[in-house]
Amino acid sequence: MSDNCCSSNVCKAERFTFGEMIKELHRVFSSNQADIDEVKTILKKYESSREDWEKFALSDPHKYTRNLVDEGNGKFNLLILVWGEGQESSIHDHSDSHCFMKNLEGTIQETRFLWPQEEDQKMKQNGEPGQFGQNDVFYMSDQLGLHRVGNPSHTDRAVTLHLYSPPFDTCKTFDDDTSKAKRVPMTFYSKYGTKEVRFDRKYHSN
Repeated sequence: MSDNCCSSNVCKAERFTFGEMIKELHRVFSSNQADIDEVKTILKKYESSREDWEKFALSDPHKYTRNLVDEGNGKFNLLILVWGEGQESSIHDHSDSHCFMKNLEGTIQETRFLWPQEEDQKMKQNGEPGQFGQNDVFYMSDQLGLHRVGNPSHTDRAVTLHLYSPPFDTCKTFDDDTSKAKRVPMTFYSKYGTKEVRFDRKYHSN
């Protein structure tokens, strides 16, 4: 995946609807190498409207949820994550995938960490936490380190759109105090707006 400037047919001023955004993502990922800036531009061109994605935003009062929206074309998938008040992920990697996030509602806080050099050490934070408001887009990869994502609000939920390329079904989480890594499965709370009958009660990553 390259990080050149986006192509002229995407860098126009018009906005995308939710459906147009997904269609454009399929177009971009039909090639062998998608462009990081182009993907970010597509996500930025969609202006969040709750009526577009609310049917996918299934929630749970005890944990944040991962809801599958689109399986892509095998080169990416698209998820909506719902974060209740104060809910957050573990510190985690992305299994060598690219992670794009767009905040659809509320406020999201991201804290980045350095890769641990050895176990039995407290995880080292990499810079100050960043906060993102509605329609903000940001990017993460294993080359940039590890991170934790969560909802800092104690009164309002947050909802985020995530694109992973390529899709992955496991990742590593890291203990805050010992930096010990554990590989965990990635599960979906719902698919295409329908809650999964069987799902893992613990969600470790995003």
